[in-house]
Amino acid sequence: MSIPPLPAIMIEPSVRAALLEDLGRAGDLTTDSIVPADARTTCALVARQPGVVCGLDFSDWAFRLVDPRIEMKIALADGSRLKPGDLIATVTGPARGILTGERVALNFLSHLSGVASATRGIADAIAGTKAQVCCTRKTMPGLRAAQKYAVRVGGGSNHRFGLDDAVLIKDNHVAIAGGVKPAVERARAGVGHLVKIELEVDTLDQLREAMDLGVDAVLLDNMGPDLLREAVGIVGGRAITEASGRIRPETALPIAQSGVDLMSVGWLTHSAQVLDIGLDHREG
Repeated sequence: MSIPPLPAIMIEPSVRAALLEDLGRAGDLTTDSIVPADARTTCALVARQPGVVCGLDFSDWAFRLVDPRIEMKIALADGSRLKPGDLIATVTGPARGILTGERVALNFLSHLSGVASATRGIADAIAGTKAQVCCTRKTMPGLRAAQKYAVRVGGGSNHRFGLDDAVLIKDNHVAIAGGVKPAVERARAGVGHLVKIELEVDTLDQLREAMDLGVDAVLLDNMGPDLLREAVGIVGGRAITEASGRIRPETALPIAQSGVDLMSVGWLTHSAQVLDIGLDHREG
């Protein structure tokens, strides 16, 4: 499935802020001292390791904000699988602008490709089951929309985008509210009819109580495959089931085979390794 790109208004401010942070108060001292003002060059964005590419629009903005005369030609679009040595894109234009924008362009491209690649690793591991891998709100500050886009590019789905688009009642909410029933009842009374309510449960007794209260989804926290399978049976299709906790590519399949609908994985966004991508000089 083709993933719609993010609108420019959601990309440009993040890239602009990153460039301003990098340029500081005096600009690119190294490049401006060494490279002639009229020099032009072509460079290539090249994969150094296998993965999934994501974030090309961010890279394009990084170069064009430095110098609008720079042109990036994409060879492999977001979502493409990479192998070492693959040409992702070429960048042509004023050499100073390309070198000045290089690090910010690569930071976004490598990070978002890392998120997409990590997501794809789990999506591939659970292929053939009905389960979907999804992200959480454990995102880097200021990069939530970008990281959640990368998860979609990698074959995953998105959990809530913020505190304002769904209710997720967790253990601390339950403890402070005085139990599952008052927490769910207060949530239902406090939000509109279009807002979904999800409840985190740690035990099957809590799950049974949640089913009696008619929640829309249940977060089955840190349950093993056997317990998850029993939980799915208790739910019986009356709510969305979501597994969470210690999910890695090597542990994902038994969890997915339990019959859960979703598998939420926080590390996809908060600590996925970057994908090694380089910018190589091709010609002057």
